[in-house]
Amino acid sequence: MKVTVVGAGHVGATCAQRVVENDIADVYLVDIVEGLAAGKALDLAQAAPLIGHSRRIEGGTEYGPAEGSDVVVITAGVARRPGMSRDDLLATNGKIVTAIVEQLSAVAPDAIIIMVTNPLDVTTHIAMQVSGHPRERVMGMAGALDTARLRSFIAMELGCSPADVQAVVLGGHGDSMVPLAGSATVGGVPVAQLIEPDRLAEIIRRTRDGGAEVVGLLKTGSAFYAPSAGVTDMVASILRDQKRVIPVSVLLRGEYGIQDTFVGVPARLGAGGVEEIIEVELAEDELAALHASAEHVRETVAAWERLSA
Repeated sequence: MKVTVVGAGHVGATCAQRVVENDIADVYLVDIVEGLAAGKALDLAQAAPLIGHSRRIEGGTEYGPAEGSDVVVITAGVARRPGMSRDDLLATNGKIVTAIVEQLSAVAPDAIIIMVTNPLDVTTHIAMQVSGHPRERVMGMAGALDTARLRSFIAMELGCSPADVQAVVLGGHGDSMVPLAGSATVGGVPVAQLIEPDRLAEIIRRTRDGGAEVVGLLKTGSAFYAPSAGVTDMVASILRDQKRVIPVSVLLRGEYGIQDTFVGVPARLGAGGVEEIIEVELAEDELAALHASAEHVRETVAAWERLSA
């Protein structure tokens, strides 16, 4: 198995590290910055005897070595800088993703695409549009990360293992995400029985602001350990055909009453990519929030179409 990771920054390089060190696949790491991907790949390769794995990892600036990739993970793009509007970010990253997918389609036309570049739901839309892939083979990593944040915050509050917390976050990746606190459990016990409503509402707000909180603490840069772990979970489920149910951004065609919009929902991931979209029974307010999140994504897609016209 082979995975190409586009972008050798913190998220991309850490994703590459997790994939090889967990013995999931060989990795080709690519970045436009001369020497960056090659240097990080060489460093990771030299760690192999110490970690004890036999996976190959190489890096470069060309897309040719991505040939034969089973999965492509796209993390490349720019972060929003002071003075940069959301439209500026969208225009810049939209063009970057378009160019990347065009080049990858020429050498790895059958690869499943996992998008990480923000604005996530829109770049996933762009990747599908440019690649021409069916919806099963293009998805975005968002819900896996947002859900992990919710689970970790609940575990911190209760002093329990995060592994015992079951929860899910739906919707777009951003302020409009929809954490399903009502269905969250700890060891089968509803979280609502363990945490007071006001405190649970604070945890939900913290989940929505999870990325911003990390950025505020770091001062420069953004989260990468948890995002790369989310990607690795998705890659492992696909390449090992684990059939795990993971929240991902996928094109909905009537599920949850939403048409032709990329929104985060639980999906079964296996060798075929998104093999099934799971429809969770939602309360009326949760479904309304999910529809509002989908509308926000549609508005951002429309903004991209105006900018790229």
